[in-house]
Amino acid sequence: MANINIDSIKERTFDAIVIGSGISGGWAAKEFCEKGLRTLVLERGRDVKHVKDYPTTNMYPYEFEHRLEMPYEDKQKNPIANRCYAYREDSAHFFVKDDEHPYIQEKEFDWIRGYQVGGKSLLWARQVQRWSDFDFEGPARDGFAVDWPIRYRDLAPWYDHVERFIGVAGNRDGVAELPDGDFLPAYPLNAVENHFKRVVASKYDNRHVISARCAHLSQPAPIHLEQGRVQCQNRVLCQRGCPFGGYFSSNASTLPWAEKTGNMTLRPFSVVESIIYDEQKGKAVGVRVIDTNTKEAIDFYSRVIFVNASALNSNLILLNSISNRFANGLGNDNGLLGKYIAFHSYTAVITGEYDGELAYRTDGRNPAGGGYIPRFRNVYRQETDFLRGWAATFNASRNPSTDTSGVGVSLKNRLLHSKLGNWRVGSHMMAETIPKESNKVWLDTAKKDQWGVPLLHIDVAYDDNDWKIRADYFEQMTAMFEAAGFQNVKTRNDDRRPGNDIHEMGGARMGHDPKTSLLNKWNQLHSCENVFVTDGACMTSTATQNPSLTYMALTARAVDYAFTLMKKGVL
Repeated sequence: MANINIDSIKERTFDAIVIGSGISGGWAAKEFCEKGLRTLVLERGRDVKHVKDYPTTNMYPYEFEHRLEMPYEDKQKNPIANRCYAYREDSAHFFVKDDEHPYIQEKEFDWIRGYQVGGKSLLWARQVQRWSDFDFEGPARDGFAVDWPIRYRDLAPWYDHVERFIGVAGNRDGVAELPDGDFLPAYPLNAVENHFKRVVASKYDNRHVISARCAHLSQPAPIHLEQGRVQCQNRVLCQRGCPFGGYFSSNASTLPWAEKTGNMTLRPFSVVESIIYDEQKGKAVGVRVIDTNTKEAIDFYSRVIFVNASALNSNLILLNSISNRFANGLGNDNGLLGKYIAFHSYTAVITGEYDGELAYRTDGRNPAGGGYIPRFRNVYRQETDFLRGWAATFNASRNPSTDTSGVGVSLKNRLLHSKLGNWRVGSHMMAETIPKESNKVWLDTAKKDQWGVPLLHIDVAYDDNDWKIRADYFEQMTAMFEAAGFQNVKTRNDDRRPGNDIHEMGGARMGHDPKTSLLNKWNQLHSCENVFVTDGACMTSTATQNPSLTYMALTARAVDYAFTLMKKGVL
């Protein structure tokens, strides 16, 4: 019997365990497996194989029962999921339903989740921008949050490393606030987007309109073909899963790459209940998993553990990892675990029309989405009555429009004779929010989910700084639109709840001092050095950029460091 137990433990022992298979977890798996380490990847949801498990990817709109709309019954049953822009009939199977995985909202918060192999990498907006030192130095300049323990120079080579592998379409724009990268050819701006770019450049200092940078293969390099991915077909049906691998996802890229090394064991249907801490050894020794099919608790063991369960779930796992040494959660000596949650504010939209450039129209699709305006407020100095700033999208389109007024013959004639109208232009705000101790998550002491894991309380809200930023966005963008000759300019409050941006961050932030942060500059827990957190939970502040590229770069860097320590016998 003893030998059987020893063999069982041996079978459940790996060099590395990665919790989560999404954007950052996939990268941890790839990097560990490439280095020859036997790696267990734990995913709480079902398996999703590239191409094979994209059931709607080649369907036409008329093949969907509700023509891509969600039926009334689903809207009533899943109001949180339905508030997400990407939740449609062709993608709903990749989203968590409201009643399947409950949480407790102290204030309104839309927690958008994708529990399957690949996570939300199947659903993300694919926008990728590097951070600059203006972002890493932001907290130190204005005194909110704590100083980042790294700077751009620490992450730059890892941005290179990630961009080459995933494929990023973009221009080398020479904008200090948004460092250039290792790019594939950019998707071009159209006539009116270029018009706006010229006007902004001529009338404003330090304001730029660039082609949005996106993780699409505009022109695949050999490394992408080696992954089995080919050129993006510009279908813009990305939320269905791409059979061409035209955009980056864990399913199309990092996980198959890790699998072909022979070093990866992928285990779906595995809810991580906690990380196991050995008080005699003074380190984590493994992970306790609940099999979602059998409800059986199973322990797996490893030398190093990477927590990549997505920001709030990573906080949940750490908070639930209780021992005599860590009564309030793994690594939580300072009591800050779960606090200083932040996100992005997408609460403002502006639209207009343009009667110029009428010799042109739009045809086809741009997977990059059009233009991007990097942050220009409070970059070189504090110039406003609010902290940090905002970035924005910009897009223009001109398509045939149809007059649907009238009835009978007159209506038929109008339907048969569509015509081109003016250009339509639009933008939405992407603003930084300030991490605050009052924005926090914690575990319920009594209520548990169906696998026995405590439910998560989420207490996160906007503040006055967010509304000041929104007012500034409206003021500045209106002036820029009017300077470009746009008419019928309208601003609109987007009343989306916190969380609907799907960029929640923080709770286990990086920092210099163990008294004020959970993680060091290598993403290690200060007080449990063989546990690393490299997803959104590690973020000290949010900047305005889409965060996924930074998660991937932080992950690759942390794996390289962990591997070095493992070779030295430190871990």
